[in-house]
Amino acid sequence: MLYQTNNPHGGDVYGEEILLDCSANTNPLGTPPGVLAAVEESLNQLHRYPDPYCRRLVSAIAAFEQVPENWILCGNGAAELIYSYCAAIGAKRAVELAPTFSEYAIALERLGCHVSRYFLSRDREFVLDEGFLTFLEQEKPEAVFLCNPNNPTGQTIPLDLLGEIVKLCGKRSIRLFVDECFADLSDGKESLKAQLAENPHVFLLKAFTKSYGMAGLRLGYCLTADETLLARMAKSVPPWNVSTPAQVAGEAALKETAFLEQTRALIQKERAWLRAQLEALGLWVCPSKVNYLLFQGPEGLDTALRRQKIAIRNCDNYHGLAPGWYRIAVRRREENEALMGGIRRVLEEYSHG
Repeated sequence: MLYQTNNPHGGDVYGEEILLDCSANTNPLGTPPGVLAAVEESLNQLHRYPDPYCRRLVSAIAAFEQVPENWILCGNGAAELIYSYCAAIGAKRAVELAPTFSEYAIALERLGCHVSRYFLSRDREFVLDEGFLTFLEQEKPEAVFLCNPNNPTGQTIPLDLLGEIVKLCGKRSIRLFVDECFADLSDGKESLKAQLAENPHVFLLKAFTKSYGMAGLRLGYCLTADETLLARMAKSVPPWNVSTPAQVAGEAALKETAFLEQTRALIQKERAWLRAQLEALGLWVCPSKVNYLLFQGPEGLDTALRRQKIAIRNCDNYHGLAPGWYRIAVRRREENEALMGGIRRVLEEYSHG
């Protein structure tokens, strides 16, 4: 648990009453009923230790992802895998984007790794460009960390450029970490899964957290052809790190293909509606291909919304973003209408202030 330190993420609705949480990018439809039923059925097994090898879950993931079982390692959420990966590679120099998910740098810097950042710009709608290749040649990192789709921008990396990054990293013996935790909720098919066999330097991070609304269970997994790396990662975490309810929930979730299709359709419709509503208020909104939107608004918007018991993600702690940047989750229409009502009230107060 966190202790005497600020929480750098959204989703903390426990310190005060929050009626509408748009700060965490989980599935707008919640947790699939089949997953809830599987968890309930697992409760009579709580007296037993969980399977330390996650046998059934690994087999299910292998079938779902169409990869060998020995390319899979499960963890207590994606965050645990980020930390165990950083500990296993022992890099002294790494590169990431800015803005991007903060845990990569936190995990690296705790181990004494120097992190260089390639800054994305609003002028290019926060899309990664080919200048990144030159940046990598100049920085000569041992590891590169990418989030695709990126958090908090919602943008994906152009496929041609992603392929060039894979080639360059392989040529320069650079480890390439790609966080695909939001890929199953995105519009595109930018996964590098098909390239793993020929590129053992590539490491993919996946999670059940966002796609299947399982943030409270903590379950993630990774894919790589580098079995030596997975063995080193496994040594840095305790046995039984994945609970029995989490393991059975993961098995059940992988069967919910129709649920994911329904979710993606909802996200596309509601994201377009939310973007249009924000832009009608004169706010700049980053085009997104996933279930959240990054936008620029007045400073203090998040604090004012909390007075209405609405939570959004203040993004001023992201490298490359300043006060006035916010991220909102795409929810169901009634929730999105409630959010927009709150934002309009705040902006009206500011205009009359």
